[in-house]
Amino acid sequence: MAKRPRIALVLGAGSARGLAHIGVLQVFEENQIPFDFIVGSSMGAIVGGIYACGADMKMLGRMLEHLDSRLFFDVQLPRLGFISGKRIKELLDLMTKKKNFDETKIPLLVVATDLLTGEKVVLEEGSISEAVRASISIPGIFNPVKLDEMILVDGAVVDRLPIEVARSRGADVVIAVDVTFGEGRAVTINNTMDVILTAIDIMQKKQFDLIYDKADILIQPSVGRFASKDFEKSQEIIQLGRQAAQEKLDEIKKEIDGD
Repeated sequence: MAKRPRIALVLGAGSARGLAHIGVLQVFEENQIPFDFIVGSSMGAIVGGIYACGADMKMLGRMLEHLDSRLFFDVQLPRLGFISGKRIKELLDLMTKKKNFDETKIPLLVVATDLLTGEKVVLEEGSISEAVRASISIPGIFNPVKLDEMILVDGAVVDRLPIEVARSRGADVVIAVDVTFGEGRAVTINNTMDVILTAIDIMQKKQFDLIYDKADILIQPSVGRFASKDFEKSQEIIQLGRQAAQEKLDEIKKEIDGD
């Protein structure tokens, strides 16, 4: 019997649009699509981290339907960011069961950005919730995370869809899920967060154009019409993730089988 290729699942950044990753994972579980490790950036780090810690993706989807995300944004007078991040860290502790990287059911890599060097940082040791908290720290919105000699912010600043990280860790097949640059993307500017997130998107577009075709399979849920803060529309977004994954199932199976 031929040996199965080493498969990486790469989950990209996208704020509320990243809830589509939940739908993708639901479909993968239902269809026994295997993968050997997860690489997550920003919102992809949240979903990937929660999954790697053993959460039930269908239960997570149902929970989000009744969760008021505003409860976890502890707004403060800005010093390093408008949101201190203490409440979201408490939620992440709960959702990851305070696990460390060496306790996951599947290996996980989390991408963040070091403000001091401007370099990408791949986190794979220590607390998962702390790593994820760093990876989602949108500059100017969330307080950065100080770790060792680094000051860490959102992974999307340097690597929105970390395909190259997956390749560097030996992936033969990369399945990447992009939730930002697909067709039908709408830009809505209503507040400071919209300004910052849109600016980051613009900066990342050229980098995305250079990297996206390096994935063996690219899944792009049609979530472009949703705003970065549309967490209350979780069920629609998750369903679009399911739909996009289902449309790629035959292609994924052929890639895995080497046909």
